[in-house]
Order: sequence, then structure tokens, then C-alpha cells
Amino acid sequence: MLNEIKNIIGEGKYAYVRSFGCQLNISDGEKIKGLLMQMGYNFTDDEAKADLIILNTCAVRENAEDRVFGIVGSMKKLKEIKPSLIIGISGCMTAQAHIAEKIRKSYPQVDFVVGTSAISSIPKLLFDCLRGEKFGVDIAEYDDFSEVEQVRESKFKASVPIMFGCNNFCTYCIVPYVRGRERSRKQEDIVTEVRDLVQNGYKEVMLLGQNVNSYGNDFGEKGAFPKLLRELNKIEGDFVIRFMSSHPKDATEELIDTIFECNKVAKHLHLPLQSGSSDVLARMNRRYTVEKYLEIVEYIRSRDSGFSLTTDLIVGFPDETDADFQATLDVIKRVKYDNIYSFIYSKRSGTKAAEMADFTSDEVKSARMRELLELQREISTENYKRFIGKRMRVLVDDVSKKRKGYVTGKSNEYIIVEFEGDETLIGRFVDIEVTDSMNWAVIGKMVK
Repeated sequence: MLNEIKNIIGEGKYAYVRSFGCQLNISDGEKIKGLLMQMGYNFTDDEAKADLIILNTCAVRENAEDRVFGIVGSMKKLKEIKPSLIIGISGCMTAQAHIAEKIRKSYPQVDFVVGTSAISSIPKLLFDCLRGEKFGVDIAEYDDFSEVEQVRESKFKASVPIMFGCNNFCTYCIVPYVRGRERSRKQEDIVTEVRDLVQNGYKEVMLLGQNVNSYGNDFGEKGAFPKLLRELNKIEGDFVIRFMSSHPKDATEELIDTIFECNKVAKHLHLPLQSGSSDVLARMNRRYTVEKYLEIVEYIRSRDSGFSLTTDLIVGFPDETDADFQATLDVIKRVKYDNIYSFIYSKRSGTKAAEMADFTSDEVKSARMRELLELQREISTENYKRFIGKRMRVLVDDVSKKRKGYVTGKSNEYIIVEFEGDETLIGRFVDIEVTDSMNWAVIGKMVK
């Protein structure tokens, strides 16, 4: 079918693909581009130049959906100017049947919608559009992990999904409803993909999943994720392995031992806490207590007291009390994270938390967020001093936006490092001696 579509499309056609949201979505967007490339499309960042527009959407927050609807509405004008323009909507938004129906009824400029599990159906949907069909839809949940050549955004950093979906059903999260149940890729397919990436010069591989720790559970295989990390660590080449996200309920000692014992696995763990109150965690359906979480941290610190930890936190979950919030601050003080990603709770229709009573004002939630961020700023400032005088191995990402004549990258510990250098270093590993620290990064000089 791909060649048939290629013949219909002809030469000189351009596609505009825009992905919103998480790294899994970005990876999905790269797969969509891969399919379109096989069909003969070139790519453009200019909507007005495009013959095909695909918006790859996010549904984590309702304001993300509202934003996409605003963009889709504005594309009515583009369609009037170029009636041959084809517009498709993919991603987590369209995996919801009521959203797909809303698009069909209210946005006639859209030609097709496709869900997160149905990316491989895009050629057929596009073929039907080219033959004159008015509206196509495929939001079914498939177990199809057919390997698609991706058009990657980076030449040296690659994201590799190892599983799809989620079985956790946290009460604030829509993901299980839009990405389905957990489905793991075969280990041999992942190893082959990573080996090919390394042979093609990629220096960083980020393994992706809603909960990578539960990789292989659908196979009935215990400890499948640590086993996968060990297999990837055997691949010859100079590269670093990262992964996200990790769920504390599945963060075993075996996983932590694997991180320490595999030289290519980054010495950093992103371990989302969400709240420092066990009562709030129970209402979130996180399935661990603060005590259990701290046991994991203590085991990590017993192996390396300076091991790099980062986390996610939600401030203002429905009816979070002053005591609940103070408990979160207490955990931050105890763990001393290198960085946190914090969010004020946002109600998400379709989740159980959206139905919970909430008597805490927005003003109080905002004040709590400010207090949390100030505490973390103090901790990060102190934490990063431990790197002064030490060497760090850094993969250079880009030129610095803050200092002229400097470049920036991430260390093995996932710490931002800036040092004097030029763009010829981008995509390379360099050794840096740290000379100074701030609350968000360290400064150093390249070791010749």
C-alpha cells in the first residue's frame, strides 16, 4: 500500500507533523514521520507550505486538549486557502471515543483521526482520504509493534519505547484510558533497535514506558526490566542508557543493583513520589506508602550516598491538608533530590480524582508551590556543591543559551553542565572538571 500511496501523492509534497506532550508522544511523532517518509513526503515546519498536517496530541491535562482544539479551529482557514490540504489528528486525545466524535461533528476541516495504538493504520486512512472519503477514524487498541523506521529529531540521542500502556490507574491520571493496558515489546526487538542505533553513532538511548519497571509483567517474566538493562549493557560501543518513568512500587533491589553494576546505565534514577503523605498517596492509588518509598531511597544511599535522585510532585491534590503538604516538605528535606518536577493539581475529567471533594483554595495551593520550589532551590544549591573538584562525563547537547562561548550537556548523573566550548562538541562525550555550582547546573572546564 505504501508504494501505491507514493504513486498517488507524487513528488514534491510536504508534511507538517507536530507532537505535544511527553517523550512517548515525541517518539510516536517520529514513527509517524517514518511512515510518511516511506510514502514520499518531505517535511516542513511551515503549516502554510504543507500538503498534509498531522497533530499528535496529548491528553494528560484538559488545557492541553483545549489548546489543540484552538489550533485545529485555526486550520479551517488553511483548508479554505488550500482545499487539497489533508488534516489528521493522532495521539492520546483522539484515543478517547467522545473526542473523536466531537472532531467529526464540529471540525469538518479534519480528514481523519487515529489513536495511540493505531499509528500503523495511517497509510490506509491517508489512502482513503486521497480517494475522496470524507472522514476516517481508527482508535482501536492493537498489539501491533511492527518496527517502523523513525525520522528522529536528534542525530545522537534516541528514545526507544519498550512498552505501551499502563495498569496502575492512579486516580489523577487519564493515561490508562487513552494508551490502554500494559503491552511490552519483545526483548530481542529492543536489543536489535538499540544495537542499530549505537552502530549509527547514537550516544544516548532513553528507554520509555509509562512504568518501565513493570516491563515484561505481561509476559509473566519476573525481573524482566533488570534483565533487559543487562542485555543492553552488553552491546559494544560508547553510549549511555537512561530510562523513565519508574514507579516506586516496582523499584526492586534487583533493579537498583543492576543500575550500579552496569557501566553503561546512567547513575541516576527518576523516582516519582507525587506526595509525601501516605494518606494522599492512598487517595491517588499509588500503591506504596511513604515508608516504603524511603526504604528504596535508603537502599540506594547505602550503595552510594551521593547517588542522583529526581522526582515528580503534585501540589494541591484534592483536599490536601497543611499536614499533608508539610509531610511532602519533610520528605524533600530527607531525600535531598537533585531536581524535582512539580505541578499544581489540575482536574482531569474522566479520572476518579475529578470527582473528589476539594476544599483547598487556589491561593493556598499557589503559596504551597512557592514554598516547595524555594526549599528545593536551597537543596539543589547545596547538593550541587558535592561535584566541585570532581570529574564528570558529559554528553554535549547544545550551545549555552546563558553564556556566550559555552556549551551545555548532561552528565551521567543527569546534571546540567556548562563549560567553555563550541558547537563542534555537540553530540560528543567529554570529561569536565567541575569548578563551580548553582541551583540548576554546575560549571566546569574541559579536561584535555
